[in-house]
Amino acid sequence: MPPGAADLTDRRWSLDELADAYAYPRLDEGAGWLRANMVSSLDGAAHHEGRSQPLSGDADMRIFGVLRGLADAVVVGAETVRKEGYRPARAREAFAARRAAAGQAPAPAIAVVTASLDLDFSQPLFTEPLVPTVVVTGAGADEDRVRTARKAGAEIVFAGEGAAVDPSRVVGALAGRGLTRLLTEGGPRLLGQFAGSGALDELCLSLAPLVVAGDASRIMNAPLTTVPETFVLASVLEEAGFLFTRYRRS
Repeated sequence: MPPGAADLTDRRWSLDELADAYAYPRLDEGAGWLRANMVSSLDGAAHHEGRSQPLSGDADMRIFGVLRGLADAVVVGAETVRKEGYRPARAREAFAARRAAAGQAPAPAIAVVTASLDLDFSQPLFTEPLVPTVVVTGAGADEDRVRTARKAGAEIVFAGEGAAVDPSRVVGALAGRGLTRLLTEGGPRLLGQFAGSGALDELCLSLAPLVVAGDASRIMNAPLTTVPETFVLASVLEEAGFLFTRYRRS
């Protein structure tokens, strides 16, 4: 448990306290750290009627903002971009000094992982970003779509030899661009691919005091791993019935 995390239980935490509790570890030069932030209902649902927002709450949104405020890039799947209507990350005054001291841009880049580049490049994510949006795709991706993405102002990062993205190479590819503090917000398929490839370093899981039933997917939706991978508990915070857990790969 990081210094200061134990005394954050059962009260409203300030952004500075949360930023200290969720600080990224020191990294070797050229290395990256991939953390995930997901919310789940008590019965394991990752969304309600296709969106994660109904499972969220005030404290969850504050932690969501803090994790973005600490990251160099937010890594997200193309399907989630379409479903959730992703927009560019914004600069927040509360994190300006921290980001400047760490040599970070004013806001994190959004890095969209997609093999097909089936994206609407007229959306604000591409037309209005404070920091250029990154498109992560395979080296064999359709050249016309790659040109369209670049014309829209997106930066292209290749992670994989064919058209498909190799999830085990995404962290290294982004770190090679100086984006080392990485945060993924899913969706479940992308998160499952990261976990299955051994690329996921840390999972921040918000457990909402809600039961939704239905057939919603879990926070990870990918083929069964051959051997379950062990994560160790780093911290637990609580507010308004929500549990905010943080696990690191052992």
